[in-house]
Amino acid sequence: MSTTETRTTKATTTATVTTVDMKLEVLVLPVSDVDRATDFYAHLGWRQDATPPDSGVVQFTPPRSATSIHFGTDLTTAAPGSAAAFLIVSDIGAAHRQLAAAGTDVSDIVHYTANGPVPGPDPDHSSYNSFATFHDPDGNTWKLQEVTTRIAARIDSGATSFGTTADHATALRRAEAAYGGHEQRTGRPDPNWPDWYAQYIAAEQRGAELPNSILF
Repeated sequence: MSTTETRTTKATTTATVTTVDMKLEVLVLPVSDVDRATDFYAHLGWRQDATPPDSGVVQFTPPRSATSIHFGTDLTTAAPGSAAAFLIVSDIGAAHRQLAAAGTDVSDIVHYTANGPVPGPDPDHSSYNSFATFHDPDGNTWKLQEVTTRIAARIDSGATSFGTTADHATALRRAEAAYGGHEQRTGRPDPNWPDWYAQYIAAEQRGAELPNSILF
């Protein structure tokens, strides 16, 4: 086979693979005590899903998450406690309070500045900049990260969706606050305010320019 043919085959294969949906659905956690891990994740309020009988697999799914966790006997050779993953939340303060109320030993919230980490959430609630951490009984690490606006290249620019009604309500509140500035600039109510809200929310979620100065 010639060099040209080899390159053509690779390019074709790559193009084909990238069009196939590949949804991340399961993260395998290494644990030393299955019963203890089961109690921990059940106490967090995560949903315990049905698994095949005698599979030795326990599955939990965080609220409104598209990805679940698996743990059990002989599922992985990784050392218990060596896993680490992010839990994305729209309101890190609310998430922190819920975890603390459930008795979880969750760290204080911090955000990052040019001088390093600073206590408390980002005052502007800038996406990807506020964090808190907790661990399961084996030491597997879960890091909370607040995201309100996605980086445009990370999502489908033609889609706008919310994992929960609370996320949708929070987005509406942000749009409402921005719309107040819009009315002040125009000096009059906008009869097409639903269009303005919709465009603002869609632009915010996909990381596009916000329609603060758009008049309908």
